[in-house]
Amino acid sequence: MTTPRRQSDQVFIIGMILSMTCWGFSWTSGKILSQYGDPLTISLIRFGVTVLSLIAVVLVLKEKLQLKRAGFFDLLIAGMLLSIYTYVFFKGLMLGKAGAGGVLVTVLNPIVAYAITIILARRKPTRREMLGLSLGLVAGFVLLKVFSSPGDIIKAGNIYFLLAAIVWAVLSRYTARASRYGSSISFSFWLYVVSTLMMSFLAGVNPSIHVLKNADSLFWWNLFFSATITTALATTFYFVATARVGASQASSFIFLVPFSAALGSWTFLCETIELHTIIGGLLGIAAVYVLNLRKR
Repeated sequence: MTTPRRQSDQVFIIGMILSMTCWGFSWTSGKILSQYGDPLTISLIRFGVTVLSLIAVVLVLKEKLQLKRAGFFDLLIAGMLLSIYTYVFFKGLMLGKAGAGGVLVTVLNPIVAYAITIILARRKPTRREMLGLSLGLVAGFVLLKVFSSPGDIIKAGNIYFLLAAIVWAVLSRYTARASRYGSSISFSFWLYVVSTLMMSFLAGVNPSIHVLKNADSLFWWNLFFSATITTALATTFYFVATARVGASQASSFIFLVPFSAALGSWTFLCETIELHTIIGGLLGIAAVYVLNLRKR
Protein backbone atom coordinates (compact mmCIF):
# COMPACT_ATOMS: atom_id res chain seq x y z
CA MET A 1 0.00 0.00 0.00
CA THR A 2 2.75 2.47 0.89
CA THR A 3 5.22 1.44 -1.82
CA PRO A 4 3.39 3.04 -4.78
CA ARG A 5 2.88 6.22 -2.72
CA ARG A 6 6.57 6.36 -1.82
CA GLN A 7 7.56 5.78 -5.43
CA SER A 8 5.18 8.56 -6.50
CA ASP A 9 6.71 10.91 -3.94
CA GLN A 10 10.20 10.05 -5.16
CA VAL A 11 9.22 10.76 -8.76
CA PHE A 12 7.71 14.08 -7.67
CA ILE A 13 10.82 15.12 -5.72
CA ILE A 14 13.21 14.15 -8.51
CA GLY A 15 11.01 15.82 -11.12
CA MET A 16 10.75 19.07 -9.15
CA ILE A 17 14.50 19.19 -8.49
CA LEU A 18 15.20 18.69 -12.20
CA SER A 19 12.57 21.26 -13.19
CA MET A 20 13.90 23.92 -10.83
CA THR A 21 17.46 23.20 -11.96
CA CYS A 22 16.35 23.72 -15.55
CA TRP A 23 14.72 27.01 -14.57
CA GLY A 24 17.99 28.15 -13.01
CA PHE A 25 20.13 26.98 -15.93
CA SER A 26 17.82 28.79 -18.35
CA TRP A 27 19.56 32.02 -17.33
CA THR A 28 22.85 30.63 -18.59
CA SER A 29 21.15 29.45 -21.76
CA GLY A 30 19.50 32.84 -22.19
CA LYS A 31 22.85 34.60 -21.84
CA ILE A 32 24.26 32.52 -24.70
CA LEU A 33 21.20 33.11 -26.90
CA SER A 34 21.36 36.88 -26.27
CA GLN A 35 24.66 37.00 -28.17
CA TYR A 36 23.04 35.93 -31.46
CA GLY A 37 20.63 38.81 -32.01
CA ASP A 38 18.64 41.65 -30.55
CA PRO A 39 16.22 40.91 -27.67
CA LEU A 40 13.09 41.22 -29.83
CA THR A 41 14.33 38.74 -32.41
CA ILE A 42 15.56 36.17 -29.90
CA SER A 43 12.31 36.50 -27.94
CA LEU A 44 10.27 35.80 -31.08
CA ILE A 45 12.33 32.72 -31.97
CA ARG A 46 12.06 31.37 -28.44
CA PHE A 47 8.29 31.93 -28.36
CA GLY A 48 7.86 30.16 -31.70
CA VAL A 49 9.83 27.07 -30.66
CA THR A 50 7.99 27.01 -27.32
CA VAL A 51 4.63 26.90 -29.12
CA LEU A 52 5.80 23.99 -31.28
CA SER A 53 7.06 22.17 -28.18
CA LEU A 54 3.80 22.75 -26.32
CA ILE A 55 1.85 21.28 -29.24
CA ALA A 56 3.72 18.02 -28.66
CA VAL A 57 2.99 18.22 -24.90
CA VAL A 58 -0.70 18.85 -25.53
CA LEU A 59 -0.91 15.87 -27.91
CA VAL A 60 0.87 13.52 -25.49
CA LEU A 61 -1.24 14.58 -22.49
CA LYS A 62 -4.40 14.77 -24.64
CA GLU A 63 -5.24 18.18 -23.24
CA LYS A 64 -8.18 20.19 -24.55
CA LEU A 65 -7.25 23.64 -25.77
CA GLN A 66 -10.58 25.18 -24.90
CA LEU A 67 -10.75 28.45 -22.99
CA LYS A 68 -13.79 30.31 -21.76
CA ARG A 69 -14.48 33.64 -23.40
CA ALA A 70 -14.21 35.34 -20.02
CA GLY A 71 -10.50 34.52 -20.04
CA PHE A 72 -9.64 36.27 -23.30
CA PHE A 73 -8.93 39.63 -21.67
CA ASP A 74 -6.66 38.08 -19.04
CA LEU A 75 -4.97 36.10 -21.82
CA LEU A 76 -4.21 39.24 -23.83
CA ILE A 77 -2.86 41.10 -20.78
CA ALA A 78 -0.77 38.08 -19.77
CA GLY A 79 0.58 37.78 -23.32
CA MET A 80 1.62 41.43 -23.31
CA LEU A 81 3.31 41.06 -19.91
CA LEU A 82 5.09 37.87 -20.97
CA SER A 83 6.38 39.64 -24.08
CA ILE A 84 7.69 42.53 -21.97
CA TYR A 85 9.27 40.13 -19.47
CA THR A 86 11.05 38.13 -22.15
CA TYR A 87 12.36 41.31 -23.78
CA VAL A 88 13.83 42.72 -20.55
CA PHE A 89 15.09 39.21 -19.69
CA PHE A 90 17.27 39.09 -22.83
CA LYS A 91 18.12 42.81 -22.67
CA GLY A 92 19.41 42.41 -19.12
CA LEU A 93 21.41 39.33 -20.09
CA MET A 94 23.05 41.24 -22.94
CA LEU A 95 24.42 43.74 -20.41
CA GLY A 96 24.73 41.80 -17.16
CA LYS A 97 25.67 38.42 -15.73
CA ALA A 98 23.40 35.42 -15.94
CA GLY A 99 24.07 34.30 -12.36
CA ALA A 100 23.45 37.72 -10.82
CA GLY A 101 20.30 38.22 -12.89
CA GLY A 102 18.96 34.76 -12.10
CA VAL A 103 19.42 35.23 -8.37
CA LEU A 104 18.02 38.78 -8.37
CA VAL A 105 14.86 38.04 -10.35
CA THR A 106 13.96 34.69 -8.78
CA VAL A 107 14.52 36.04 -5.26
CA LEU A 108 12.74 39.39 -5.67
CA ASN A 109 9.82 38.10 -7.73
CA PRO A 110 7.86 36.41 -4.88
CA ILE A 111 8.61 39.34 -2.57
CA VAL A 112 7.28 41.87 -5.11
CA ALA A 113 4.25 39.64 -5.75
CA TYR A 114 3.49 39.50 -2.03
CA ALA A 115 3.79 43.29 -1.72
CA ILE A 116 1.41 43.78 -4.67
CA THR A 117 -1.11 41.45 -3.03
CA ILE A 118 -1.07 43.51 0.19
CA ILE A 119 -1.44 46.79 -1.73
CA LEU A 120 -4.38 45.54 -3.79
CA ALA A 121 -6.05 44.19 -0.64
CA ARG A 122 -5.75 47.67 0.90
CA ARG A 123 -4.70 46.36 4.27
CA LYS A 124 -1.83 46.95 6.63
CA PRO A 125 0.84 44.24 6.69
CA THR A 126 1.24 42.21 9.86
CA ARG A 127 4.45 42.25 11.89
CA ARG A 128 5.57 39.04 10.23
CA GLU A 129 4.87 40.49 6.80
CA MET A 130 6.67 43.72 7.69
CA LEU A 131 9.71 41.68 8.74
CA GLY A 132 9.62 39.65 5.53
CA LEU A 133 9.15 42.68 3.29
CA SER A 134 11.91 44.58 5.12
CA LEU A 135 14.30 41.64 4.62
CA GLY A 136 13.27 41.58 0.97
CA LEU A 137 13.95 45.30 0.58
CA VAL A 138 17.41 44.92 2.09
CA ALA A 139 18.03 41.90 -0.14
CA GLY A 140 17.11 43.98 -3.17
CA PHE A 141 19.47 46.78 -2.15
CA VAL A 142 22.30 44.30 -1.66
CA LEU A 143 21.67 42.48 -4.95
CA LEU A 144 21.50 45.78 -6.84
CA LYS A 145 24.64 47.05 -5.06
CA VAL A 146 22.82 50.23 -4.06
CA PHE A 147 25.07 50.73 -1.03
CA SER A 148 28.42 50.19 -2.76
CA SER A 149 28.01 50.92 -6.48
CA PRO A 150 24.75 52.74 -7.31
CA GLY A 151 25.87 53.26 -10.90
CA ASP A 152 25.87 49.50 -11.55
CA ILE A 153 22.06 49.48 -11.46
CA ILE A 154 22.10 50.74 -15.05
CA LYS A 155 25.56 49.69 -16.24
CA ALA A 156 25.27 46.01 -15.36
CA GLY A 157 21.76 45.62 -16.71
CA ASN A 158 20.30 45.32 -13.21
CA ILE A 159 17.58 47.81 -14.06
CA TYR A 160 16.25 45.33 -16.61
CA PHE A 161 16.44 42.46 -14.11
CA LEU A 162 14.51 44.58 -11.61
CA LEU A 163 11.87 45.31 -14.23
CA ALA A 164 11.73 41.60 -15.03
CA ALA A 165 10.99 40.76 -11.37
CA ILE A 166 8.21 43.37 -11.23
CA VAL A 167 6.64 42.36 -14.55
CA TRP A 168 6.72 38.65 -13.68
CA ALA A 169 5.10 39.37 -10.31
CA VAL A 170 2.22 41.15 -12.07
CA LEU A 171 2.05 38.42 -14.72
CA SER A 172 1.69 35.75 -12.04
CA ARG A 173 -1.57 37.35 -10.88
CA TYR A 174 -3.08 36.70 -14.32
CA THR A 175 -1.67 33.20 -14.79
CA ALA A 176 -2.90 32.27 -11.30
CA ARG A 177 -6.45 32.77 -12.59
CA ALA A 178 -5.89 30.41 -15.51
CA SER A 179 -7.81 27.55 -13.83
CA ARG A 180 -10.99 29.63 -14.05
CA TYR A 181 -10.94 29.49 -17.84
CA GLY A 182 -9.52 26.02 -18.58
CA SER A 183 -6.54 23.84 -17.76
CA SER A 184 -3.21 25.47 -16.88
CA ILE A 185 -1.52 23.79 -19.84
CA SER A 186 -4.09 25.04 -22.35
CA PHE A 187 -3.85 28.57 -20.92
CA SER A 188 -0.05 28.38 -21.21
CA PHE A 189 -0.29 27.22 -24.81
CA TRP A 190 -2.54 30.09 -25.87
CA LEU A 191 -0.44 32.48 -23.79
CA TYR A 192 2.64 31.65 -25.85
CA VAL A 193 0.64 31.79 -29.08
CA VAL A 194 -0.52 35.33 -28.22
CA SER A 195 3.02 36.34 -27.18
CA THR A 196 4.41 34.95 -30.45
CA LEU A 197 1.94 37.00 -32.50
CA MET A 198 2.67 40.15 -30.49
CA MET A 199 6.43 39.72 -30.76
CA SER A 200 6.28 38.95 -34.50
CA PHE A 201 4.55 42.30 -35.00
CA LEU A 202 7.30 44.11 -33.05
CA ALA A 203 10.35 42.18 -34.22
CA GLY A 204 9.42 41.28 -37.77
CA VAL A 205 10.04 37.94 -39.44
CA ASN A 206 13.10 38.78 -41.57
CA PRO A 207 15.55 39.36 -38.67
CA SER A 208 14.53 36.00 -37.19
CA ILE A 209 15.13 34.23 -40.50
CA HIS A 210 18.58 35.85 -40.69
CA VAL A 211 19.48 34.65 -37.18
CA LEU A 212 18.27 31.11 -37.90
CA LYS A 213 20.22 30.89 -41.17
CA ASN A 214 23.47 31.89 -39.44
CA ALA A 215 22.92 29.91 -36.23
CA ASP A 216 25.42 27.29 -35.14
CA SER A 217 25.02 24.14 -33.04
CA LEU A 218 25.56 26.07 -29.78
CA PHE A 219 22.58 28.28 -30.61
CA TRP A 220 20.32 25.36 -31.49
CA TRP A 221 21.20 23.38 -28.36
CA ASN A 222 20.51 26.35 -26.10
CA LEU A 223 17.31 27.23 -27.96
CA PHE A 224 16.12 23.63 -27.53
CA PHE A 225 16.98 23.68 -23.83
CA SER A 226 15.44 27.11 -23.20
CA ALA A 227 12.21 26.66 -25.17
CA THR A 228 11.54 22.92 -25.04
CA ILE A 229 13.22 21.49 -21.93
CA THR A 230 12.73 24.47 -19.61
CA THR A 231 9.51 26.09 -20.77
CA ALA A 232 7.50 23.26 -22.34
CA LEU A 233 8.58 20.31 -20.17
CA ALA A 234 9.84 21.67 -16.82
CA THR A 235 7.09 24.28 -16.53
CA THR A 236 4.43 21.76 -17.55
CA PHE A 237 5.65 19.35 -14.89
CA TYR A 238 5.47 22.16 -12.33
CA PHE A 239 1.85 22.87 -13.30
CA VAL A 240 0.91 19.20 -13.06
CA ALA A 241 2.72 18.82 -9.72
CA THR A 242 1.05 21.93 -8.33
CA ALA A 243 -2.39 20.59 -9.24
CA ARG A 244 -1.55 17.25 -7.62
CA VAL A 245 0.17 18.14 -4.33
CA GLY A 246 -0.81 21.77 -3.85
CA ALA A 247 0.84 25.11 -4.56
CA SER A 248 2.50 25.44 -1.14
CA GLN A 249 4.43 22.17 -1.37
CA ALA A 250 5.36 22.67 -5.02
CA SER A 251 6.45 26.30 -4.52
CA SER A 252 8.89 25.27 -1.78
CA PHE A 253 11.16 23.86 -4.49
CA ILE A 254 11.51 27.31 -6.09
CA PHE A 255 14.23 28.03 -3.52
CA LEU A 256 16.47 25.84 -5.69
CA VAL A 257 16.24 28.22 -8.67
CA PRO A 258 18.63 31.00 -7.51
CA PHE A 259 21.23 28.43 -6.49
CA SER A 260 21.01 26.59 -9.81
CA ALA A 261 21.15 29.92 -11.68
CA ALA A 262 24.40 30.85 -9.92
CA LEU A 263 25.77 27.33 -10.37
CA GLY A 264 24.97 27.26 -14.08
CA SER A 265 26.62 30.61 -14.77
CA TRP A 266 29.71 29.58 -12.80
CA THR A 267 29.97 26.18 -14.52
CA PHE A 268 29.24 27.07 -18.15
CA LEU A 269 30.07 30.78 -18.37
CA CYS A 270 32.91 30.91 -15.82
CA GLU A 271 31.20 33.82 -14.07
CA THR A 272 32.45 34.70 -10.63
CA ILE A 273 29.77 34.47 -7.96
CA GLU A 274 30.25 37.74 -6.09
CA LEU A 275 29.78 38.14 -2.35
CA HIS A 276 26.88 40.61 -2.66
CA THR A 277 24.99 38.06 -4.81
CA ILE A 278 25.39 35.36 -2.16
CA ILE A 279 24.41 37.64 0.75
CA GLY A 280 21.50 39.20 -1.12
CA GLY A 281 20.27 35.81 -2.30
CA LEU A 282 20.29 34.37 1.21
CA LEU A 283 18.50 37.44 2.60
CA GLY A 284 15.90 37.15 -0.14
CA ILE A 285 15.30 33.47 0.55
CA ALA A 286 14.93 34.27 4.25
CA ALA A 287 12.40 36.98 3.35
CA VAL A 288 10.32 34.59 1.24
CA TYR A 289 10.45 32.01 4.03
CA VAL A 290 9.20 34.54 6.60
CA LEU A 291 6.42 35.74 4.27
CA ASN A 292 5.19 32.19 3.76
CA LEU A 293 5.14 31.25 7.44
CA ARG A 294 1.72 30.37 8.71
CA LYS A 295 0.46 30.84 12.25
CA ARG A 296 -0.48 27.67 14.10
